[in-house]
Amino acid sequence: MKLQGILPFARTLLTNAVGPGDIAIDATVGNGHDTVFLANLVGENGHVFGFDIQEAAIANTMTRLQEQGLSHQVTLFHKGHEKIAESIQAGIHGQIKGAIFNLGYLPGGNKAIATQPNTTIAAIEQLLEILAQEGIIVLVIYHGHPEGVVEKEELLSYVEQLEQKKAHVLQYQFINQENAPPFIIAIEKR
Repeated sequence: MKLQGILPFARTLLTNAVGPGDIAIDATVGNGHDTVFLANLVGENGHVFGFDIQEAAIANTMTRLQEQGLSHQVTLFHKGHEKIAESIQAGIHGQIKGAIFNLGYLPGGNKAIATQPNTTIAAIEQLLEILAQEGIIVLVIYHGHPEGVVEKEELLSYVEQLEQKKAHVLQYQFINQENAPPFIIAIEKR
């Protein structure tokens, strides 16, 4: 297939925005795959901040980081992504080049614990304030469950209202696939 799948496209967007020495955020660390990816992008002189409300997600991510020798490049917060601005020191505001959210529930975890539109939107608003110019926010939206449908609708409504002079907003999805395939919303700060 010549078209990039959803997760590879999310990584392409991040690779275009984040490089060695940069600062990035994994707003939903889950099992740590994106955290490791970002830690490799920022390299030895960069840093990644990761957030998750589930203790299992923090533990899984820390294990994955330690196995790859990357834990010194990452600070994990056992708290929701709506706490991004208050958790990251003000001195690095304006230096954050990229952020990723994988919305929904923790793969292999409790499906009753899922991301919520109000906290996700709060986190996006904070990121738009503290991101560097041309910084990217990538939202991978899983909407194949009831909470995901609600979050998808509220997020689409929110991002469609973002002022064009404040941000570019991209939607990337496959429209002829069955079973509510995930899609991407990417926001580039102007």
